[in-house]
Amino acid sequence: MSSDPKTVRVLRRVLGDLEIAMEDCSEPETALRKLTRQKFEAIILDCSNLEDAKSVLKSAQIAPANKRAVAIALVDGSVGMRGGFELGAHFVLHKPLSGERARSSFRAVRALMKRERRRQLRVPVQLTVECQSFRSPARYRARTVDLCEGGMAIQVSGSVLKENPLRFTLELPGMPHWLVIEGEVAWQGESSQAGVRFTGMSDEHLLDLQRWLNSQLPEAEQVDPPVDCRLSRLSSGGCYLETDSPFPVGTRVILSVSGGLQLRAEGAVRVMHPEFGMGVEFSQTTPKQREQVRHMIERLRADGENFAELQVEPDGLETLLEGTAAPTKPTGGVEDSLVELFRQKSQLPMELFLAEMRQQRPMAEPK
Repeated sequence: MSSDPKTVRVLRRVLGDLEIAMEDCSEPETALRKLTRQKFEAIILDCSNLEDAKSVLKSAQIAPANKRAVAIALVDGSVGMRGGFELGAHFVLHKPLSGERARSSFRAVRALMKRERRRQLRVPVQLTVECQSFRSPARYRARTVDLCEGGMAIQVSGSVLKENPLRFTLELPGMPHWLVIEGEVAWQGESSQAGVRFTGMSDEHLLDLQRWLNSQLPEAEQVDPPVDCRLSRLSSGGCYLETDSPFPVGTRVILSVSGGLQLRAEGAVRVMHPEFGMGVEFSQTTPKQREQVRHMIERLRADGENFAELQVEPDGLETLLEGTAAPTKPTGGVEDSLVELFRQKSQLPMELFLAEMRQQRPMAEPK
């Protein structure tokens, strides 16, 4: 949504180069009408009229079809980066737009759009599901209608699901073991149908589900290559990565470093500075995640000043953005100054944030 012809021309050229189809409108009424009738993977808002932008984005975020759309705010000096993020945008770009700068940002937008699309792809399948309540002895039997990474639609046998949360157990054809998934009922329809949103499963079971879903899709969409990053700060709990295509706060990411044995670790973006870099907190909830982080840190510290280039790919938007609990303290209760900086001072202007970060040791040793 923009009434600035020059901005629209730049966006049309950049998005066309990235093979992203675009629909544009100059009035908020037209934008709202489109958002109530169509599904979009991203919403770009020119914030020249801040109230119009707020109204359109708020409407998109409560619309079932578009509440997970990636939001991009285009701001001038009067609104600023902070104003764009306070609006609820995932990405904020300064006006006037330059083609090359916009292209760098929209490469990250496209990668995130593709990951969210894969996460929501539904495979029609009928499987028996056992449903068990955490709060009572109640058990239900159901059959799946369709299944995706984020949830499933089910047909409940002769009853209505009244408890939340629930544990769901099902067997995928060709897989060696049953899946056990925690979830909650997101909606209930007619004829005992219900929609389930997954809220938790083991890494092993998630990988099994992803593999099975990929095997059922007719043709997998080509995944965007990972984003190249330069490591500038490292601690036992997180790292700061410099890149002109950072991902927004709340993005789950997978970090990898090559060279002989390939190492991978998981994390989440806690602070993002457009066109400059992002702070990532390592995921260390499970023993496997902690082991992955330990191996990666050992490798990076061994490289010393000759840091290997890290590559980062998005793994979707955190459920934190949907109102779940905030991230916990690092395992063992050990304070981590870099992670604390991410959490406590992410709203500082970039120059002040970077100045504080540079006062810390470049490769902080664990306490």
